[in-house]
Amino acid sequence: MAIWGVGISHAQSFSSDFKKTKITGDFISEGVAVADLNKDGKLDIIAGYYWFEAPSWTKHQMAPAESTPSDKNQETVGFGMFSRVFNPRKEYSNSFLNLGMDVNLDGWDDVVIIDFPGKPAFWFENPRNKPGIWKKHIIADSVGVANESPGFVDIDNDGRLDILCGDRAKKQIVWLKAPTKRGQTEWQRFPLSAENVPGTESFSHGIGYGDLNKDGIKDVVVREGWFEGTKDIKSGSWVFHPANLGEPCSHMHIIDVDGDGKNDVISASAHALGIWWHQQITDANGKLNFQTQLISTTTAQTHSSIMADINGDGKKEYITGKRFLAHHGRDPGDADAAYLLWFEFTPGQKPYWKEHVIDNDSGAGLNIVVQDMNKDGKPDIVIANKNGVFLFENQLKK
Repeated sequence: MAIWGVGISHAQSFSSDFKKTKITGDFISEGVAVADLNKDGKLDIIAGYYWFEAPSWTKHQMAPAESTPSDKNQETVGFGMFSRVFNPRKEYSNSFLNLGMDVNLDGWDDVVIIDFPGKPAFWFENPRNKPGIWKKHIIADSVGVANESPGFVDIDNDGRLDILCGDRAKKQIVWLKAPTKRGQTEWQRFPLSAENVPGTESFSHGIGYGDLNKDGIKDVVVREGWFEGTKDIKSGSWVFHPANLGEPCSHMHIIDVDGDGKNDVISASAHALGIWWHQQITDANGKLNFQTQLISTTTAQTHSSIMADINGDGKKEYITGKRFLAHHGRDPGDADAAYLLWFEFTPGQKPYWKEHVIDNDSGAGLNIVVQDMNKDGKPDIVIANKNGVFLFENQLKK
């Protein structure tokens, strides 16, 4: 059972593969990020409106709970009601996905927050070690409501992460680009698709980015098919190809699972049971299509995932986990053991994957972070959800 209240817990448990640290048992966010917010050379952990200072994980607020700004025109008005702990059995948080990046290019890492679907996405401007409330800037009026699994990916290959998501109003796949000059605060919106396309309905699930047809240009996948990428990424003319990519899911990943030279798609059920890979085939009409193959039924509500090389074999592994109490206990298995898992892929060697359990009392939220937190050369895993905020330090042998 998740613990919720006030204060910080530093309970630790140990295994042969990962060292687990519970940063807090409070439910404050289902998004998580890492960044060096105070420029001391150490990566801090971010969860919603809070950040935890490495290495002791001291808790700080970006928007103090009791704040009442005197200037009613400031964007910080209204923060007081949001910077708090939530009840995991009755409430959703106001932080679904997080990202740490230097948005305004002033040399200090800022914090991006994608709020509850339908509410504005925004970023907190780092005050550069000065006390007080972090200034809030709106990114877009609504991010993620047309798809609950926005992606942080580099669309234009400029070395900075963009936001890949759906636009609810126009039912369009779009990407949002962070400022490109020092001091700028506004993000630019670029369409990828036409309007009124699949994968953009309210609270739809599943989106991914990668070169599906191996033409050297990355594409966008949703459950209902894929949008073929063009060299002009700002054209808004990516052609949609219908295909069956399974049930409502979390983040989708494009890799060659079986080693046949064709890129496949991995996805996991956002609210039901199942993790799958969708094998790329040529159908009876000679078109690119998919056959769905089951990977695992260990846990349900796998509402986020990431791919990263955590075992040092040169290939990316698949990491996912249970969104504990995803709908406050209303779904079958909602309150079952909160597993965090990783899958090792072995192309050409059936069953092509091997499942590993990292933990059974944490899970994952709406996004997962993989970064080398302790600078030992191994990528670690950070998660936040209704169980709290957790760090898993990688002790796998290379």
